[in-house]
Amino acid sequence: MRRKGAIIAGLLAIFIGLALIFGRGAIGKRAFESALENNVGIDQAAKLGDGLHAYVCGSGSPMPDADRAGPCIAVLAGNQAFIFDSGSGSIRKLMRMGFPMNKLQAEFLTHLHSDHIDGLGEAMLQAWVGGRRSAPLPIYGPPGTDKIVAGFNAAYAIDSSYRVAHHGPKVVQPGGFGGTAQIITLADGTDSQVVYDKEGVRITVIRVNHAPISPAYGYRIDYKGRSIAISGDTVYAPALVAAATGSDVLFHEALNKAMVAALGAKLGERGQANNAQIMQDIQNYHASPEDAARTAREAGVSTLVLYHLVPPLPSKLIEPMFLGKAPSIFGGKLMVGKDGMIVSLPAGGKAVNITSAW
Repeated sequence: MRRKGAIIAGLLAIFIGLALIFGRGAIGKRAFESALENNVGIDQAAKLGDGLHAYVCGSGSPMPDADRAGPCIAVLAGNQAFIFDSGSGSIRKLMRMGFPMNKLQAEFLTHLHSDHIDGLGEAMLQAWVGGRRSAPLPIYGPPGTDKIVAGFNAAYAIDSSYRVAHHGPKVVQPGGFGGTAQIITLADGTDSQVVYDKEGVRITVIRVNHAPISPAYGYRIDYKGRSIAISGDTVYAPALVAAATGSDVLFHEALNKAMVAALGAKLGERGQANNAQIMQDIQNYHASPEDAARTAREAGVSTLVLYHLVPPLPSKLIEPMFLGKAPSIFGGKLMVGKDGMIVSLPAGGKAVNITSAW
């Protein structure tokens, strides 16, 4: 009986295997049709409801990371959408997350380091074509933003002519191509000011410390009693604490100095003195996880999400080492940011809901 049962089990396995082999086409076809029905042309953001929603479109850094794009946080506030920095690969992540580009009002840059702006051309292109813009995208940032925007406009000008010629001006409106720079300046002695205030959405720029890069900015977004603060690149900054005080969620960059020092030492051992020096240099203008935790505690936020992670974290097993003493400093909800994470703050409530787009 056992032998007969084994034979039957074996034949069943063979049958299932053959069915899978020869049925793969049908299975794939059904999967494709399901994706068409449930995703294409549907406003994925509608299910989030009214509130303030942050999309982690890039939690990485300039260091190679297969799982994390360059720095990018996008925010949906009611019917208005915004992008804060566009690191390499981040806009493709954002589009995959179902971010409503047709609601995009503006992009905000924290500073002009290459890893925060190298996806800006793609952001402007998707805002134009995917967002069906009829006017260039406003791009807010520190002095020099005008040169950056002009450069991307020039770099994409030929491509834009191809798209208009191919799809026609009714589909791709020529007037919506590119961006227009909106320079943000803070007077000496001023650490923050409102730079956007429309239809219930208020965005405040915050002076942070990323010396020798100056000025460098963080931002706070307020909508219907909910608020999000974004650090940009900075060391511990009292101005950020003051401006972020009372916000629901703080997105703060984080660099583990001991881990970066170990990388530098290994590079030095292997004859890469220049790269070893870079690992030494970057430690003095970034915040540690402990610094971020201190900022969150002093600002009284309920949730801290770390992003712009240095070094990369290829495994969740490394996260406790990366966080160090941060969990003992900040008693609220502490999260290591991941691409695809959506942090939702329903209007008029206190809840902080964290989900993933995949």
